[in-house]
Amino acid sequence: MKQLSRRQFLKGAAGASILGFLATTCGYGYARYIEPRMIDTVSMTIRDAQLPASFDQFKIAQFSDVHLSDTFPSKELESVVQQINAESPDLIVFTGDLVDFQASIEEHEKAKAYLTKLHAPFGKLAICGNHDYGPFGIDLYEKTMEDCGFTICKNDVFPLEKEGAHIQIATMDDLMMSVPDYDLIKREVSSDLFTLLLVHEPDAALELDTIPINLQLSGHTHGGQVQLPFYGPILTAPFGHTYVEGLYGSYQHRIYVNRGLGTTRLPLRFLAKPELTFFTLSSRI
Repeated sequence: MKQLSRRQFLKGAAGASILGFLATTCGYGYARYIEPRMIDTVSMTIRDAQLPASFDQFKIAQFSDVHLSDTFPSKELESVVQQINAESPDLIVFTGDLVDFQASIEEHEKAKAYLTKLHAPFGKLAICGNHDYGPFGIDLYEKTMEDCGFTICKNDVFPLEKEGAHIQIATMDDLMMSVPDYDLIKREVSSDLFTLLLVHEPDAALELDTIPINLQLSGHTHGGQVQLPFYGPILTAPFGHTYVEGLYGSYQHRIYVNRGLGTTRLPLRFLAKPELTFFTLSSRI
């Protein structure tokens, strides 16, 4: 029999302890019914000298990992859309996982009523997450998002222009359920332009550590979804072990991991609040 390392043993014991706490005390009620509805609005400024002056104060709204289900029905999107539109972003990006395994096809249709109301002058972009390739197939996800005015992006690099200046946007398909084209990113991303990378799983950055990515936006991890005080996430997702939540890196390659809005597998959040993120780009260092 394979023996557990001390770290594995402690991690397992810690996980059992927190789950026991959540199951046997009022902590369960908090993790099940309160924290999953406590959407945290995160605003940050990304300063980068490579950003063209015309993009100074350009605002990007990111939302991720909705996981439509009984625990996050489409109706919950109403307040999300209101919060995003209230910030008047220039660009809106969705970083994958609209559905969950339990989601009904009807929830797709209901979600359209809300997602259609999102507005941004430079458009709405969506990439694919692993769950979007799940029970109903990727075609339904793509049709839903396109009907709502989103542009579906897979393995692409393209410019975004403002007042004659450009930044570039790079996108990758899902790492778990599709074929991400790392070679395309390595070949097409120009070091001369400020680059925004959209990819569902954050650990894609490990393969792109020598590529000049000014800002990578990802989701997937839910911030661990359940964390221990002073310890962090009990479990982390595949391709989300290294970068779990928040901002990492430096000017060479910044990575931001959004904790998402919904839940999967367990309808719980503990010390990992759902999140909307707003980035203001600044050329002033």
